[in-house]
Amino acid sequence: MINSVRNTVLSILNKNNYGYISPSDFNLFSKQAQMDLFNEYFYQYNRQINKENARSSGTGYADITKGIEEVIDMFSVTSYMHYGASNKFLLPSATTTGDDYYLINKALVYEKFRTSGANTSVSGTPNELVDSTATFTATVAIGDIVVNTTTYTSAEVISIVSDNVLSLDADIFTATPQDYSIFLSVQNEAEKVNHSKITMLNSTSFTAPSEIFPVYTEEGILMSLFPKTIIEPGRVVAQYIRYPKEPKWTYILLPNGEPAFDSTRSDYQDFELTLDDEVSLVTRILQYAGMSIREIQIVQFAQAEEQQANQTEA
Repeated sequence: MINSVRNTVLSILNKNNYGYISPSDFNLFSKQAQMDLFNEYFYQYNRQINKENARSSGTGYADITKGIEEVIDMFSVTSYMHYGASNKFLLPSATTTGDDYYLINKALVYEKFRTSGANTSVSGTPNELVDSTATFTATVAIGDIVVNTTTYTSAEVISIVSDNVLSLDADIFTATPQDYSIFLSVQNEAEKVNHSKITMLNSTSFTAPSEIFPVYTEEGILMSLFPKTIIEPGRVVAQYIRYPKEPKWTYILLPNGEPAFDSTRSDYQDFELTLDDEVSLVTRILQYAGMSIREIQIVQFAQAEEQQANQTEA
């Protein structure tokens, strides 16, 4: 879609000789335009919920809320939270989970910790965890979840082969040593609370968080879990909405110096929005381009198109 958007933008700009935007400028404008529309999804969702509450929203093909939910869910990620230290887990980031997060939708905590250790060899049999120091027959049950806390991948226990070997439903140990934690498969959702409330909750045993009813607070890049006994790496799983990836129109230079679209480049990234947003992307980029080359007519044209689209959706 990104090449189609760029061609449309350049066509409008060149029609009246308004000017030309370079690939680097186009990529900057595209990033901002995509972020603008991404943020608007949540405001649109809120407006549609209000319409539903006022009984002025349709159903079936007229269920706009469902469509917005599906678009937002495109950015949904479920991932293990990397353990930091002192009962704190690292919130999603490009260096931990691979994505910067927009919001945490829910945090799930495995109810019971079984055991932990490190594999001592990589089995010739696929999908096995081998730990010569373990006592799996006494500590682990079929159906438990094994989390490789080196790579933050997981698998379910299919069978207990021996004290030192577990058979898993996925091959998550490919090197040695790799740390692991094993948990009962039951997960409980942790409630997010503010810092003043957690002080109040911890003030008495009647309201204190437990492993069945955990809570968490956020501070900077850290998530603190309560009760403080929740300290095992791999124990917390978060479902969150990530930011869209930064779009990048990549190209090769032709002999005459003209850039030509090349989607085979390693740093190529298309827009992550739906095709329905193509017109909106064009108008937003035109607004930024118009301001950049100081052409008020382009800005006015793009704003008029955007207003018309908003009136149609109202």
